[in-house]
Amino acid sequence: MCLRSVTRRKQSPKRSKKATWSSNGCDSSRWLALTEVLRGTAHGSKDLTTLQMSNKQLQASKNSSVTQVKWHKIVVLGLFTAIWVLYYTVSWPDSTIPRPPGPRPAHKSPIFLSRALANLTHLLYWPLTPGHRGDILASTSPQTSTYHLRSPARASYTLGSYLEAILVARDHGGRPKTHGGDLFRAQLLGPYLSAGVPGDVQDLENGTYLLSFPLLWAGRAQVQVRLIHSSEAVGVLRRIWREEGATVDFTGYFRGPTGYEENMTCNVNPLLFGEEEAICYYKDEDSGELWFCAQPLTLPCDSLVGHSAGRYWNVTTPHEDALLAWNLTDKVLPQSIGPVLVSKKRNRKLVSSPEQPCYPGIPAPKPSGFYYGQVWRSLACSSRSFPTADSILSCLAGHIVHMMGDSTLRQWWEYLRDTAPSLKPVDLHTIHHSGPLMAVDTTRGIVLHWRAHSWPLRSLRTPVASLHSVVRELAGLAGGRHTVVVLGLGAHFTTFPPSIFVRRLAGIRAAVMALLAREPSTLVVIKLANTGYKSVYGSDWFTLQVNRLLRAAFSGVRVAFVDAWEMTSSLPLPDNIHPVKLIVRNEVDLLLSFICPT
Repeated sequence: MCLRSVTRRKQSPKRSKKATWSSNGCDSSRWLALTEVLRGTAHGSKDLTTLQMSNKQLQASKNSSVTQVKWHKIVVLGLFTAIWVLYYTVSWPDSTIPRPPGPRPAHKSPIFLSRALANLTHLLYWPLTPGHRGDILASTSPQTSTYHLRSPARASYTLGSYLEAILVARDHGGRPKTHGGDLFRAQLLGPYLSAGVPGDVQDLENGTYLLSFPLLWAGRAQVQVRLIHSSEAVGVLRRIWREEGATVDFTGYFRGPTGYEENMTCNVNPLLFGEEEAICYYKDEDSGELWFCAQPLTLPCDSLVGHSAGRYWNVTTPHEDALLAWNLTDKVLPQSIGPVLVSKKRNRKLVSSPEQPCYPGIPAPKPSGFYYGQVWRSLACSSRSFPTADSILSCLAGHIVHMMGDSTLRQWWEYLRDTAPSLKPVDLHTIHHSGPLMAVDTTRGIVLHWRAHSWPLRSLRTPVASLHSVVRELAGLAGGRHTVVVLGLGAHFTTFPPSIFVRRLAGIRAAVMALLAREPSTLVVIKLANTGYKSVYGSDWFTLQVNRLLRAAFSGVRVAFVDAWEMTSSLPLPDNIHPVKLIVRNEVDLLLSFICPT
């Protein structure tokens, strides 16, 4: 890890807002200095030419003095000496500063990163909200908004067909809205069948929305629509995500040889610190990921030993708080459509899953599946159920599973540990909420790992030594047909601009591609982020954007997806960032379907 202490200097109002840095000598400052000297060298070349011309003129004219010739020689010699000294300084390692190893081309993904940043606006497109920013009564209301069937109601509908409805967004006075941008979530539920499927919501950007529901089971079905956020509230979230550098900070714990500690603020961006504040800079040797902490008063930067969540910042106005208040957020619209009856087709009561087994790289339909009898049935492949400990262990036999991500992925590890008693946890003397965690079944040759992704991580105090980047972990895997990698990221990146997550994904994508290149039989599974939070620090709107970026990052890469967003938004259950066991069981069953497709 490369450490550096830097100090932000206050800029004159007439100068650029870009920070300047004084450094004790890490790579970037040396190359900047070298650039400046090389510019000087160019001027030196011009002086040398002038000198040569002057010497020729001396021979032609005896009016020039010998002293001028000596002065030019001294300038040239001085420039040559300065360049040589700087080259020696840059080339010779500084023993007082840990230096990262050379670049690893396999871990870089500049093409994806440049394309993703260029296409960020397209990927994260959402209709803008015009005007009425100060009038909360002009915002979309869950009480007055209505929806109705697009076509006249029928006595029954055919299994496998679609049900369509038109939703009209209205303000608190009942007036139809004339623009889009609301975040609605639609479901088709079969309450007596423990069935449910997410509906598709198409924003027509004129205040109306087209709702579409596939009819996947025979029997009664009921439409339900919820307003997660009004378009005005989404406007607040958009502003915060795009304009605020962060909405939270973190605490770094620095410890000296005697046990004396200093606690300092840390974050993802050096510009989030004070103008005159000295900063410690950390760079992950494998991924290139950056982290910054305020420099302790008496301890060095390399004495950082612990990490935890810090403060949640106040980034909203009273009006914005009112738009995001609980009474306007995540509310069910009044029932506008009665239950519909779906008839069997050729004596079938369900739309069957495809016959093809589950394998990485299969196209993802929309929706990707549905619940029936509390079991998730994939519409992409023939997913399986693993209802017993023996069925789970038989599938996992001989496999090493590496889970890397947030606490929603830790739930998978905990579910497997609790469901299969022969998977014995190994006490690694670590903190459970951040890991690393390990469970083994020596008889069947199963090893199950989980560890939290590195910074930024909102957690209790955790040793910094335990925070490994995903890229670092992937680089250390040989891979092969017995290796399973599961990645779950998103929830901890909603408090920063999207560019932070894009850069993280660029490194992970490159590491995944390198792993698959050296061992193509390795199974890599991406868990999409699930529904849950409804605030400025973690909203479903943020999660929706994060999932768009995850899909884009691994587009064209031979990985499998578990769509936790749809799996947590298909049943009439309260949203929770940590889903209930029913959801977790179905998520793990889909994972096992990729490990054991037949």
